[in-house]
Amino acid sequence: MIVDSVLILGGTGFVFAIFIAIANKKFKVWEDPRIDVIAGMLPQANCGACGLPGCRAFAEKAVAGAVQPAQCTVSPADKVKEIAGYLGVDVGTGTKRVARLLCAGGADVAIQRASYRGLQTCESAATVAGGGKGCAWGCLGLADCAHACTFGAIRMSAFGLPEVDPVKCTSCGDCVEACPKNLFVLQPADHQLLVQCRNLVAGDEALASCQVACTACGKCVLDAAPGLISVESGVAVVDYARIGEAEERAVTRCPTGAIVWLQGAQFARRSTLSSSVQA
Repeated sequence: MIVDSVLILGGTGFVFAIFIAIANKKFKVWEDPRIDVIAGMLPQANCGACGLPGCRAFAEKAVAGAVQPAQCTVSPADKVKEIAGYLGVDVGTGTKRVARLLCAGGADVAIQRASYRGLQTCESAATVAGGGKGCAWGCLGLADCAHACTFGAIRMSAFGLPEVDPVKCTSCGDCVEACPKNLFVLQPADHQLLVQCRNLVAGDEALASCQVACTACGKCVLDAAPGLISVESGVAVVDYARIGEAEERAVTRCPTGAIVWLQGAQFARRSTLSSSVQA
């Protein structure tokens, strides 16, 4: 009886094994071995800066010729060249993007209208009357963005503002999702014109809450190329479709330093704004 059971089970298992072997041979999908090689050359950040869900997805597209090696803007230049050389293709072009904060109102220039003593996160503070900051649109400074950044690209300044390291930033977008005030944007690193304010009030009312607020005075509009900058709902807005027309002169007459000209990819917040405020 036991022998019969063993034979039946063994025979059944053998038959299934044959079916599985046949199915595997018939339905097996061939994968280009170069995908594993390219995936190994990539930084394994899986940051999504290239617009794909991860490094392996990028490797698959690169091998298929659907993306260029340079579109992995997180990889150093020598590694991009190595990938291009292995695939026998041109390096191509890719524009590095970085996260930028649309607020310059640190504790040194922005007032607090109330003291928040709850859970020390921006998300929690924002649910309690907006967080207690004088400017309802300003950065709360409780570092949700820095905690969300797994690449160590954000640190908090002495004045409670996030500072982004453009070298470490992979434009993964985690800080964008973490900020309850929607103050982070991802922009090409070569975009040098930036409005560091999102308040929706103008003139003295804006300055009453923050020394570096945009007052909607319109001087930047007059000094920039026609149509590049406009004033909407109390704040200057840059038309980034026309960013190639931007010149540094657009920021020189800003009375508060709310609009700045970034030097390369760096966030020159302190040096630019301090001189503007003093002036």
